[in-house]
Amino acid sequence: MQKTLIIATRRSPLALWQACHVKDRLQASYPETTIKLLEISTRGDEHLDVSLTKVGGKGVFVKELETALYDGRADLAVHSLKDVPMELPDGLDLCCLTARETPTDALVHRIGTKAWTDFSDIPYGTHLGTSSLRRIAQIRALRPDLKLSPVRGNLGTRLAKLDSGEFDGLVLASAGLKRLGFTDRIAFETKPEDILPACGQGILGIEIREDDRATRDMVMMLRDGHGEITGRAERALNRHLNGGCQVPIAAYAMERGGNLWLRALVGSPDCGTLLKAEDIGTLEEAEGLGVRVGENLIAQGARKLLAQVGS
Repeated sequence: MQKTLIIATRRSPLALWQACHVKDRLQASYPETTIKLLEISTRGDEHLDVSLTKVGGKGVFVKELETALYDGRADLAVHSLKDVPMELPDGLDLCCLTARETPTDALVHRIGTKAWTDFSDIPYGTHLGTSSLRRIAQIRALRPDLKLSPVRGNLGTRLAKLDSGEFDGLVLASAGLKRLGFTDRIAFETKPEDILPACGQGILGIEIREDDRATRDMVMMLRDGHGEITGRAERALNRHLNGGCQVPIAAYAMERGGNLWLRALVGSPDCGTLLKAEDIGTLEEAEGLGVRVGENLIAQGARKLLAQVGS
């Protein structure tokens, strides 16, 4: 067993919460091991005033952490699974996926205002902040009257912009709000029938050096069967479409009657077109199910839409 284990993480409050969560679980299982965090600033964190596609697109939140794995400064990296590119660099392995926190998005309202109960309850012309093309495409399909504007920054920064009056509401991942203790700010959580989440949303991915058997043996206790099956299915779909975390692709897999039900969609850059597909398969064929649903979307013209986004 290793005497020291170094976890690479971004410096954002949510990333640190996630890394500390992993650290605490590992420490409880390996009390004699010294476990430390290596905090790293990524390009995605350093350029909060421009869109992520302009910063660098795929891997913008993970490349610096992967460099730390390569050069030996870290033994593992903790990522939000939705940020991890579909193709990993040679020599690195996404060895396990964790239990999934709530995968949905949430509508957040300004302090002192009435909380909405669902999309139909939001007043005409309300100004919402979100930088996700995936969310924008689906919200416009539901409520074309709403004003949608980009907002970046960590969770605290976005909430401050909301409370200062820059927006009437925000659309954020439920998992981040809950993990950082902002559950009371949630007006309502979206339903998958209205807004499908990002591929892997709410799941943490643990990345290690492929040949590091000692670290692999230690971190596999973090593996969650449901997280693995649903996360791998959603990533397989995204990989088949050659997508990333900054393109209008959504997918949500759930176990249903002993099988796996996968729903997915692809949107156009102007968010005026939504292509949808779904299918059911066995739990054992999670990745094959992802490919099959991806093929359905491709047959509808998904590749052409995604090419327009630069994916």
